[in-house]
Formats: sequence, C-alpha cells, structure tokens
Amino acid sequence: MPFRTESPSEPPVPRPYSRWASLVVLCAGTLMTILDGNIVTVAMPAIQSDLGFSGPGLAWVVNAYLIPFGGLLLLVGRLGDLVGRRRMFAAGLVVFTAASVLCGVATDRGLLVAARALQGVGGAMTSAVVLGMLVALFPEPREQARAIAVFSAVGAAGGALGTFLGGALTQTVGWHWIFLINLPIGVVAWLAAIRILAPDRGVGLGKGADYPGAALVTGALMLTVYTIVGAGDRNPGTTLALAVVSLGLYVGFFLRQARAARPLLRLRLFRSRLLSGANGVQILMIAGMFGFQYIGALYLQRVLGYSELATGTAFLPAPIAIGVLMLTLSARTIARFGPYRVLLAGLVLITGGMALLSRAPADGSYVADVLPAMLLLAAGFAAAMPAVTGLAMTGAREEDAGLASGLFNTTQVVGGSLGLAVLTTLAASRTERLTGGGEGAVAALADGYRLAFTVAAGIALAALTLAAAILRPGRGHAPHAASASAPAPAPAPEETLEPVRTSAEETPGAAHAADAKPAPEAGRQVRTKTSP
Repeated sequence: MPFRTESPSEPPVPRPYSRWASLVVLCAGTLMTILDGNIVTVAMPAIQSDLGFSGPGLAWVVNAYLIPFGGLLLLVGRLGDLVGRRRMFAAGLVVFTAASVLCGVATDRGLLVAARALQGVGGAMTSAVVLGMLVALFPEPREQARAIAVFSAVGAAGGALGTFLGGALTQTVGWHWIFLINLPIGVVAWLAAIRILAPDRGVGLGKGADYPGAALVTGALMLTVYTIVGAGDRNPGTTLALAVVSLGLYVGFFLRQARAARPLLRLRLFRSRLLSGANGVQILMIAGMFGFQYIGALYLQRVLGYSELATGTAFLPAPIAIGVLMLTLSARTIARFGPYRVLLAGLVLITGGMALLSRAPADGSYVADVLPAMLLLAAGFAAAMPAVTGLAMTGAREEDAGLASGLFNTTQVVGGSLGLAVLTTLAASRTERLTGGGEGAVAALADGYRLAFTVAAGIALAALTLAAAILRPGRGHAPHAASASAPAPAPAPEETLEPVRTSAEETPGAAHAADAKPAPEAGRQVRTKTSP
C-alpha cells in the first residue's frame, strides 16, 4: 500500500511536472551525500601520505563522518517534521557544502577530521527527511513506485560512482578535489531546493520535541557507530564496555519515550510489522553489500594490482546495471508481483553474488572472478532496495514521515558500519594468521577477503530468511502497490478500516504510544487487524 497524505492542513500536492522536478532536486542532494560517503575510500592512501596520518588515525577520516551522520539521523528526521522538511533539507545542503570546502582546503589532520564530522552533520540533515518528502509528493501507487525506484537507483549508483570518481580525481588533480567538487553541486542543489520544493510549515518545535529523549538516542546512536567502526582497533573488553553503555542509553531512551507526553519516537511505530521488519532486513542487507564495495576494492588493488583509477573503472558496471534495472524494471515488477516477492528475489541474487566472490583466488581475473558476481549483486540490489524502501515507508503515518525516513536512513548507516567492522576485522585476522604461518602476502590477503565474502553471503542469507519470515503476505501488513492500470489496492482480507478519532487539541507531536481510546476526527483511517 502506498503512503498517503491525509492531513487537510497540508499544502496541495504540486503539479506533475513540479513533483518530478522536486524528485530531481531530492535525488541531487542525496547523491552528493552518498558520493562523499564513498569517494574517500580510494583516496585514503593519498590522504595518508600527504597529511601524515598513522594507520589507526587514517580510519578517522571515515569514522568522523559516520558517527555524527548515523547518530543524528533520527533526531533531525523528527526535527524536520517539526520545523519543516524543506527547511531542514536546504539547511543541510548549506552545512554539507561548507564542510566540503573546509575538507578541500585542509592542510592538517585535525582540520580534515573536524570538517568531516561537520559533513556528517550536514549529510544527516539532508538525508533524514528525503523519503518523507518523496512519499508525500507521490501518494499514487504507480507514481510512488516509479519515484522510489528512481531515488533508490540514484542512491545505489552513487555508492559505486563515488569509488570511480574518487580514483579519477585523486589520480588526475589530487585528493582535495574529491571534496571541492561539492561546492558547485551544493550551490546549484540549494538554489533548486528553495525554488522548486514545495514549502511546508511543520508543526512547530513546541509540539513534539522531547529534548531529553533526543539527547539519549543521539548519544546512543553515536556511541553505537563509534563502537562498531572502531572495534578492530581496541581490545575486546573496551568494546564490550562501550556496547554495554550504548545498551544502557537505549534502555533509558525507550523508557523515556514510554512516559514522555510528547515523545521523539512514538513507540507505536514499531507495532508495524512492515516498518520494523523492513528496517531489520535492511541492516543485514546493507551490512553484506558494504562488504562487496569495500572488500571488493581492496581485492582489486591489493590482490589483482589495480591502480586507483582502474579500480574505480572496474566498479562502473555496477551503477550502470543498477540504474538501468531500477529505472526500467523495478517499478513494473513491484507493481506486478508485489514488494515482498521482489525483495526475496533480490536477496537470493545478492546471496549468490557473494557466494561467487567467496571463491575469488589470488591469481584471479576481473572478468572471470569479479564481474559475474558484481552483475548478480547489482541485479539483486536493484530489485531489493526499492522493495524494502516501499515496505518500510508504508508502515508510517504522514505525521511520522520524517521520523520514519530518519529511522530508515539510520539503519542503513548502522548496517554499513556493522558490515565494515565485522568483515574487515575477519579479513585482517585471517590474513595476519596466514602471514604469521609463512603464507605469501598476496595469497594471505586473498584468503582473508574470501572469508569476508563468505560471511557476507551468510549475512545476505540471514536477511533473506528474516524477510521470508516477517514480511510475507497475510501477516497483517498492507498489500503491495497496485499495477499501473489499477487503482489503489483494497485492504488485505485480514484487515479492516476503522476511523481514528482525535481531539481538536491533539497535535501531531502529542503522545501516541498509549492512545488506546482516541477522540473523534473525521476523515482519517488506519488499518487494524481482525480475525480472518
């Protein structure tokens, strides 16, 4: 079922050409942040050589971005609901662009790391509200499926394109330009955002801001990402202690949300099997796919001996395949077969691609050992990502769209960070053990990467199992989007529509966790389960 805008106070949906122009603006802002999250990977050796980073210190060029980005997504997603999503999106573009310039002119390690952290803040502000804006712009099933396919194609292709651009810019004009290139892009995106995106008022900071809860969840998320990305560089006892503190912050946050008059995160969101299940599947799927992007680049460079530019070029078939498949087939297949079946098919392909990579030898070749797996992974991701996005956003009400969008983006970051920490640690441990036993460096590296790909295949299989168990039809969730020629789908047999009643004084920010007996309001409906 598509996400539907129901509040009579919302501004009218823009005309069709305005909505698709708005989609272009949202995709441009998202592409810039995703590119920058990946463009650094290939440039890391050049940055280390130029600024004198140590091995462990170099990791903070990535970590300084991931920690605020992952930690703030949930908070700024909710703030976008309160102050206006367009305002949050545009402000994020300003912060991100300014931080990119600081990164580009950095001449010492401290400034670069600090600027990367500021980039993470801007990236969170921009990314957290995009899905909420998108589903409000496209409430009709067919158009929403197409819009999500386009958005997902841009996001997926951006990751691989970042690897290519990072290698090309670093090898031709220097690593500073991987950041400075964001200046013209950011300025154009900001001007387009304030001219094209429809304004929205939000409900006001006084109508839903739970600042103690915000402090707890932001601290918990930041500490979680910090614990994950740095796990390989510290002793297990310290990592365990940090994990326990993170868990304590989460417990405190959920206790706060259960009692707060105006919670930051309405716990009723997690009653949706779609929203909870889709976010869980995404964590596992992204964790496995991140292994291909990062470990795959290392395999090409350190085992097959590719240069930065050659590595980036070798990744180009992935974004091309993802873009073509998402733009031409994803919406149609989801409309015909439903997101559940398309998601399962995509996860099967991802698992198969990782299994192929787990056989890549030390004397392998790109055409025989990497390209076939890359195309399988691209096809699987092109099918799975739009499907899981649509399933996740279906489970949220309109007033929670920004929050649901922030939550969805948060699980992406957590999944990527988890995959990076687990897979790189396993690969490094296996390589060290083999080299200590007298194995050659290249053979030991290849064996470590094979282990990482094997584990990534297992993670993808776990995502497939979870999706099959939680998201299958008939478990109380909305049906899939209608076909191109059909109207919006009717409720599934096990669901009925009944009115939701709210008092005139209730605001979108009011507590809903304990709304057992809502008061009347005409024209709004939610799905409730009944016996078959």
